[in-house]
Amino acid sequence: MSPILLQGGGAGVLFLLFGLLVFLVQIGIIVWIYSDAQQRSDQPAFLWAIVAFLAPLLGLVLYLIIGRNQY
Repeated sequence: MSPILLQGGGAGVLFLLFGLLVFLVQIGIIVWIYSDAQQRSDQPAFLWAIVAFLAPLLGLVLYLIIGRNQY
C-alpha cells in the first residue's frame, strides 16, 4: 500500500468524532425536551420531541420560548 494513501487519516477520525459528538448532543436535546415537556408543557411532549428531531437548535429555542409553561 502506498504511503500517500495513509496520509491524512487523522482528519477522518476527527470528522467521525465530531459527527458522533453532534449526534449525541442532538439526542440529548431531544430527550431533555421530551422529559421536560411531559412536566412543564400543555402540548404533547412527543410533538416537541419531533420538532427537536427535525430542527434541534431551532426546536430547542422554540420550546424554551413558547413551549414551557411559566410556573
